[in-house]
Amino acid sequence: MFFWRNCSTSLNLNWCFLRILPKQKTIGSLILEALQSKRDVIWAVMLRDMRSRFFNHGMGFILVPLWPLAHMGIILAIRAVALHGASPPYGESSLTFYATGLIPTLSFVYMSRFMGYSLLTNRAMLAFPRVKILDVLFGRAALEFISSVITIVLLMIILWALGEKPFPTDLDRAVICYFATIYLALGCGTLVGVLSMLQPMIMTMYQLSTIVIYVLSGTVFIPSNLPYSVGNALSYLPVTVCVEWMRTAYYETYSDRLVYVNYVLWFATIALLLGLALEKFLRGRLLE
Repeated sequence: MFFWRNCSTSLNLNWCFLRILPKQKTIGSLILEALQSKRDVIWAVMLRDMRSRFFNHGMGFILVPLWPLAHMGIILAIRAVALHGASPPYGESSLTFYATGLIPTLSFVYMSRFMGYSLLTNRAMLAFPRVKILDVLFGRAALEFISSVITIVLLMIILWALGEKPFPTDLDRAVICYFATIYLALGCGTLVGVLSMLQPMIMTMYQLSTIVIYVLSGTVFIPSNLPYSVGNALSYLPVTVCVEWMRTAYYETYSDRLVYVNYVLWFATIALLLGLALEKFLRGRLLE
């Protein structure tokens, strides 16, 4: 009665309707809700990915960073035994030198490769209306990023415990190089993931190409010491640029002749935009 009694006058009529009608949402609140919804979907994808990747249990994710760490450890051990007593290619420690090449190379390879596999192994999740192709891709990218960070921290601790000096002289440069490498892996992984849904054979071809990337990346040699034409040819591989870039963060006198920062960023951006464009325009065919 009180409500209708206050609405009986024309002065209070507008106020009463404002109380009855639902409050309209602003553009900002709608964007925030959309982002929160997308966050929840990606988080659900990540949880499902963690359970399905190892032993059908969430704790299987503990093995994810140990896999590339073991990869790095085996390579470092082989190089240490093969070059026992020999001087390192650069600097005072062979282990640190090879680690500076393995960190960007394996960070790129693992993230881009498993992003490519994610759509093939999690295709059933796309049956849920709220789960999109990019949710699966970026969910796997987030997992691989977390795994990569944990791997690097563990590697630094192990090298430090062995009496090495695994910390860069220019920390800011090393961090920027690492995130540029992750951005490159994100772009290439998005493109490869979308293309692999169109033709799964592309994933097999990319898997084989990662071996070539590893060999030519400069992980076990110094590309800038090669003849000028050979070094320039290798610099067209953006991972090689990332390896050279990382080493300039560790060694003050290391040559930056092949460090083309803008090339890496543009390569990553173009790959990412191509992947996003293909996903948008071929979405119907990808979901068939």
